[in-house]
Amino acid sequence: MRIARFSIDGTVGFGVVEADRDQGGEPVLDIIKGHPFAAFERSGRRVPLSKVRLLPPVLPSKVVAVARNYREHAAELGNAVPDVPVTFFKPSTSVVGHGDPVAYPRISSDVHHEAELAVVIGRLCRDVPRERARDVILGYTCANDLTARDVQRREGQWARAKGFDHSCPLGPWIETDLDPADLAIMCTVNGEQRQLGRTSEMVRTVEDLIVHVTESMTLLPQDVILTGTPAGVGPLHVGDEVAVTIEGIGTLTNKVVKRD
Repeated sequence: MRIARFSIDGTVGFGVVEADRDQGGEPVLDIIKGHPFAAFERSGRRVPLSKVRLLPPVLPSKVVAVARNYREHAAELGNAVPDVPVTFFKPSTSVVGHGDPVAYPRISSDVHHEAELAVVIGRLCRDVPRERARDVILGYTCANDLTARDVQRREGQWARAKGFDHSCPLGPWIETDLDPADLAIMCTVNGEQRQLGRTSEMVRTVEDLIVHVTESMTLLPQDVILTGTPAGVGPLHVGDEVAVTIEGIGTLTNKVVKRD
């Protein structure tokens, strides 16, 4: 099931994305009653997807991101794979959705794209055993862990380099019926392929990461874990259109604009 968060006529809600058989397969939203983090019913009100604005699929209290979880990406930046997962936070204010502009931060002249599989948490959890990790997941979406690489090198810690406004595009929706073990993940810039990998290349699996994160902190519904990026990261410039595509989910697209 694909669940999108959307806005139409000033109203924000969630809906199930599906093909409309009566309209030649055009995608529609079947608006749900309530939210997808508890039992819900479909309202039966169906709206063409083209008539709504897609919003970030969730509003997380925190985004927990994992660094150097693909060996080739660690190597391309001259880093070793760490003995334990290295994590960092992206604030809720970094989150934008599919189609939203991404403002190039004034603090940087070297912003890079990082295509990632994002895990959306569906229930409050902590100290999750590995065999129960899938139980706390609502689904998966595409993410772009935008990084001010020059700031990252200069400051040594990553709060500003990874947490600037618009640095965490998520979308276009949440896919709930998906096995994340071996999915193709790709990033293009202006239609040119920059990154191509598979989630099977991750050093630590989704289950591993949930266990590791919840050993130290409570995750809430709508929280997000970013699982790392494959090799091929590189710079973005004002005017670029960057797209992250993940097999079984879809494509997240954003345009880089000059900050006002």
